[in-house]
Amino acid sequence: MLSRRLIVCLDVARGRVVKGLQFVSLRDVGDPVELAARYEQEGADEIVFLDISASAESRGTLLDVARQTAERLFIPLTIGGGIRSVDDMGQALRAGADKVSVNSAAVARPAVLTEAADRFGAQCVVASIDAARDADTPSGWRVVVHGGRTPTDRDALEWATEVVDRGAGEILLTSIDRDGSRAGYDLALTRAVAERVSVPVIASGGAGNAADVCAVLRDGRADAALVAGILHDGVTTVAALKYAMAEEGLPVRKVA
Repeated sequence: MLSRRLIVCLDVARGRVVKGLQFVSLRDVGDPVELAARYEQEGADEIVFLDISASAESRGTLLDVARQTAERLFIPLTIGGGIRSVDDMGQALRAGADKVSVNSAAVARPAVLTEAADRFGAQCVVASIDAARDADTPSGWRVVVHGGRTPTDRDALEWATEVVDRGAGEILLTSIDRDGSRAGYDLALTRAVAERVSVPVIASGGAGNAADVCAVLRDGRADAALVAGILHDGVTTVAALKYAMAEEGLPVRKVA
């Protein structure tokens, strides 16, 4: 059985890591290069950088940060936020990213996923899906974009199937309702997507403790759990989460 991954997310704005609730009320939590190196040392399996300001200037700043980080990391690095084209993806990969996450641009023009997979390989293409509970959609979850502020006409489960058909090699699935809440991941959403697609699913939004991480990997059937705030605020550590995963019988990469 493949190891379950623990992935640390660093939301980056103007060269600093920030954290908030549902993408607002942001606070500064540190230097991205130093934090990425620290979390790798603690045992993180991967790092994700998300440019949450997404302007051209901020993307340039993020690419500079990515270059500095890639020089120090030996684990995979994913870059996302403000990626609008295959050329943007190429810039991120050249800056040192191993994978690139695409969200709003894929919703606006799904062909970008196929173009990216054809040029760089599906293993580089991560479809980021932000989903919010909505009783008016067939599945009960609607795709939202622009940091969760703008609802679309897409059903989240149907969109998950489509992004894989179009070439995405992985899905980063965020519950907007749970983001930053520390109330636990949306297990029903995660499980519904994981059972529907053939590619790995990364669960995001709601991690409050080790039990939440274990639950989404076991009961939510996610391949990886994304964590952020509980690490930045010192609630727990990567090592503690990995040990808890191992205690639950989940296959994990050992912490040195």
